[in-house]
Amino acid sequence: MTAEPMPTSLALPEQRVLLNVSWETYQRLVAEHGESPGTRLTYDGGQLEIMVVYVGHEDPNRTLALLVEIVAEETNRDLLAAGSATFQRRDLEKGFEPDSSFYFDERAEQVRGKNQLDLEVDPPADLVIEIDMTRSSLPRLPIFAAVGVPEVWRYDGSCVVFYRLVEGGYVEVERSIALPPLTSRQATLFLAESQRERRPAWLRRVREWLRGQ
Repeated sequence: MTAEPMPTSLALPEQRVLLNVSWETYQRLVAEHGESPGTRLTYDGGQLEIMVVYVGHEDPNRTLALLVEIVAEETNRDLLAAGSATFQRRDLEKGFEPDSSFYFDERAEQVRGKNQLDLEVDPPADLVIEIDMTRSSLPRLPIFAAVGVPEVWRYDGSCVVFYRLVEGGYVEVERSIALPPLTSRQATLFLAESQRERRPAWLRRVREWLRGQ
């Protein structure tokens, strides 16, 4: 059966289309699009959202991912950056490709060196970064919760909000569980500063703040 596209937002910096497809079709599309850096596939019980991202999406994503790595380094945390790797659970009919994802400490050791992740065996990422400036047609927080992602950072174009998984759903928190002492307010400030400062000055500012905590 040919999938029929549903209405999509064409507003930059993200373009989205929502399709009704089978799990098998979703798997085929995942295999075909491979590691395409400009595309994200999200699947939930027969609905597939295909999102194409641009620089307005990738710049805050990469900056927040860099912030994660700096905080982990300065606080002596082991880290594995899984990027936008495909996470999926066939038994739940859910799959997603986050903007960025990270494993820390023991979980990092569990998945280090693996070419593919199987969430029926492997743990989900400890932290996922979600850039959502045009509002997803397919809500992703319930998908992250279903597979057990403990923490999500979501940026809506103005603020970074931290969410913690509690009893199957997310609650907003001020301080990161995965990377204390960072707060959502400070992450929002760092992200705003990164858009107007030269990178060397910004990196020094982040490290100085961390060393002062």
